[in-house]
Amino acid sequence: MAERYTEEELTKGKELFSQDCSFVLGVASLSQLPADDREEIAFAGRSNVGKSSLVNALTGRKTLAKTSNTPGRTQQLNYFMLTDKLYLVDMPGYGFAQAPEALVKKWQKMLFAYLQGRVNLKRVFLLIDSRHGIKKVDAEIMDMLDKAAVNYQIVLTKADKISAAELEKIVSATAETIKEHPAAHIDLLITSSEKKQGIDELRAEIAKLINYV
Repeated sequence: MAERYTEEELTKGKELFSQDCSFVLGVASLSQLPADDREEIAFAGRSNVGKSSLVNALTGRKTLAKTSNTPGRTQQLNYFMLTDKLYLVDMPGYGFAQAPEALVKKWQKMLFAYLQGRVNLKRVFLLIDSRHGIKKVDAEIMDMLDKAAVNYQIVLTKADKISAAELEKIVSATAETIKEHPAAHIDLLITSSEKKQGIDELRAEIAKLINYV
């Protein structure tokens, strides 16, 4: 994966994420969204896929984003500001059974409106647990992103939890699925927040997205 990025790009990614990053606000309705005066990227994925852990790993902070073993704990759009350049958005986890159906539908409606209407949203990073691959609920979200015409890129998480052979199978299957989705970025990223695998590459990708110099 590292060969896709030059040393300069990797360095720029590290520089970007070494700067101040702080929690701004939690958004429960679209009326609470901050002004679209800076670029933003969002992280989406099933509950417990490791979104908060990835945000913490990217920023080099252990508790910036709250992690939980309870699926569905993140129930709003959590905004973090990285210097004055970028918003990082931790989106509500999806696909958990504990939440009432009416609440899930409310979130889905809000998320689609957010995705479709946020002009400064550069990309959604869709996190997929590498132990399980793309599930039905993930495919539904991918269809929603395609429909909203939002550029998104798949990030395989928890890559340290399975064997290299199994990971290779998941990578291959995921790459084939990506071909069927017009809004999906062709390249996928492989990460482990615990082992810091792929973190520098994801930082470099984000720095490139916002033309960080």
